[in-house]
Amino acid sequence: MKTRAVVLNGPGDLAVKSLALTEPGDGDLVVDIRHSGISTGTEKLFWSGRMPPFPGMGYPLVPGYEAAGEVVDAAPGSGVRIGEHVFVPGANCYQDAYGLFGGAAGRVVVPADRVVRIDGTLGARGALLALAATARHAMAGLGKTMPGLIVGHGAMGRLLARLTIAAGAPAPVVWEKDPARRGGATGYEVLAPEDDTRKDYAAIYDASGDTAVLDQLMGRLRKGGEIVLAGFYADGIRFAYPPAFLKEARLRIAAEWTRDDLDVTAALVESGALSLEGLITHEAPAEGAGAAYRTAFQDPACLKMVLDWRDAA
Repeated sequence: MKTRAVVLNGPGDLAVKSLALTEPGDGDLVVDIRHSGISTGTEKLFWSGRMPPFPGMGYPLVPGYEAAGEVVDAAPGSGVRIGEHVFVPGANCYQDAYGLFGGAAGRVVVPADRVVRIDGTLGARGALLALAATARHAMAGLGKTMPGLIVGHGAMGRLLARLTIAAGAPAPVVWEKDPARRGGATGYEVLAPEDDTRKDYAAIYDASGDTAVLDQLMGRLRKGGEIVLAGFYADGIRFAYPPAFLKEARLRIAAEWTRDDLDVTAALVESGALSLEGLITHEAPAEGAGAAYRTAFQDPACLKMVLDWRDAA
């Protein structure tokens, strides 16, 4: 089998190419991808050449861990039926390229135990499950405090706010510097940082990826408060020690989602407790991936770019 796939030959060198797929084995599925999302965190770092050494990294590589599609072949005993729609968190099934993370392709071979069933009516929104699960992972678990303040009203910041409300916690405040991004809030307030006077937040979640904001955030914590880094940071984390010392501040790093996060988030979406509406601002045909990646990484108006693989050559 062959597939069309996004291939990074090196930093800034991106093309859509035909690649040979590995043959399905026991327990594998073949999934025709309908939509895949472009990550403005990890994928941007690969694309720009700023990604620190990462396990499994090498060129050429197929990026992407946000994909949704339809099962077209299923091994006996896999527990998945042909025709079901699934979320695919990446795949490593290419003979001539690294599968890191391997979801940006028209067809993939993937173990059945890696996919998550989703409602086919989600369409392109099905590709957002990983982003929503990442937001859930930052918040869920014993000893974690719900955000009182979220920094950044991009797709991640919006999901953090929606999940906070879905959990029954008080609505958070969201900071957003860009006036064009302050719209689209339901049930919570979005402010310019200078318009917020509070200095007693128990938990501040940063979804901006901007390390320069840390000193400002230290001054907004209550004593013993926590800052959660929920973005991806290529540069070193720096902040002035005295303000953090005076606040006895805690710093927590939120890593990627787990399988439990995916399953719980999918259930929240299916039940209607979590909406994925309004997060995808841009869609592009997969064959135009070169321009789509530039838009995703360089256009501030782009919250989320999704590639449509249904008509890929």
